[in-house]
Amino acid sequence: MNQPVPSETYAAQVRRLADVSERVHAQREEARAWHERQCAAADRAVAEAEERVRRAERDLAEARELQERVDAEVAHLWQQLRERLGAAGRRLAEPPAPTSGVDADPVLLLDRVRELLDRTRKPGELPGSTNPLLALCGVAGAVLAYALGAAARAAGVGYGGDLAVGMPVLALVVTLFGPLVGLVPAKVLADRRHAVLGPRPMIVVLTAGLVTTVVLLVAGR
Repeated sequence: MNQPVPSETYAAQVRRLADVSERVHAQREEARAWHERQCAAADRAVAEAEERVRRAERDLAEARELQERVDAEVAHLWQQLRERLGAAGRRLAEPPAPTSGVDADPVLLLDRVRELLDRTRKPGELPGSTNPLLALCGVAGAVLAYALGAAARAAGVGYGGDLAVGMPVLALVVTLFGPLVGLVPAKVLADRRHAVLGPRPMIVVLTAGLVTTVVLLVAGR
């Protein structure tokens, strides 16, 4: 027959079972907490990866937009350069390809090119080497005005009457405008040379015209 289990042994087995159950429960809780931490970390990693993907897509879209703007501005500036060069510019084909390995902001580079084109667009003053031509313009204007004045005086003498009184006055006024007449061919000269008829060229023209007018008036007495 089976012998009954002593009460001390049974109590020890119950305590051992309780200890085992407590350890199992603690391990389960630890495993559950670890699993939750892993899931949270995985969720954070996925969220961060998705954010990086969205940021990369935004950067890509901005880069494409910048490239389109840069390409359009390059084409516009290249066309301006071709127009500025005239016949020589027509031999230029497409804009040069981008240079690899250049780490610079294309917008800043285009701004510098635009400033350079703006500076070349602004005409400068006629150089000093054109002073003889400017003086010749002044002389020619004075001679032309004096010739018109002489013709007016001759017409007054020929027709007589009131014209004989008024035409000499008109002739004198036309003659005195002679130095200003020289500014017209001087302006044409400046335009052909893509320059500005500034104060110095105007002084040269007016001085030459004034001297010529005085000489002609003195000689015509």
